[in-house]
Amino acid sequence: MINDILKDSKTRMEKSVEALKSQLSKIRTGRAHPSLLDGIQVSYYGASTPLRQVANVSVEDARTLTISVFDKTLIQPVEKAILQSDLGLNPMSAGTTIRVPLPPLTEERRRDLVKVVRGEAEGARVAVRNIRRDANADFKALLKDKEIGEDEERKATEEVQKLTDAFVKKVDEVLADKEKELMEV
Repeated sequence: MINDILKDSKTRMEKSVEALKSQLSKIRTGRAHPSLLDGIQVSYYGASTPLRQVANVSVEDARTLTISVFDKTLIQPVEKAILQSDLGLNPMSAGTTIRVPLPPLTEERRRDLVKVVRGEAEGARVAVRNIRRDANADFKALLKDKEIGEDEERKATEEVQKLTDAFVKKVDEVLADKEKELMEV
């Protein structure tokens, strides 16, 4: 019973850290990365379709993404979708490929992005703590129903706290890496 709750808590905490990594990968640094365009939707025959399903995104060099569109009629809609995104990118088409140069980030923009990243990390920490709270509530319910003793409940609570500390530390490490990457010129 206790092990099931601990295992579930650990799985949920791992998912929180993965969700943070996914969110942070979408935040633009000065370096080109294909995941930067993951959130872009293209109008494809009237349906909103993810860019990855209609084109191949690759890195040409450190500051340029190359998009190879599968259907030539989609070049304009893909360019339009990139222009309308909040990434501040200006695509240029050259035949069947679209090049997306990434402008260098200003110091002020870098600091703003660091604030955004810190907010995301705090959200992940809160999620981890909420998982701890849920697990502790489950342990208290088991104690109340007399399915476990007070010693077992205290030990389980300490285990969840250790898990929480470990995952908060992971969140802090992910945050530190992203901050370093953002401030790098």
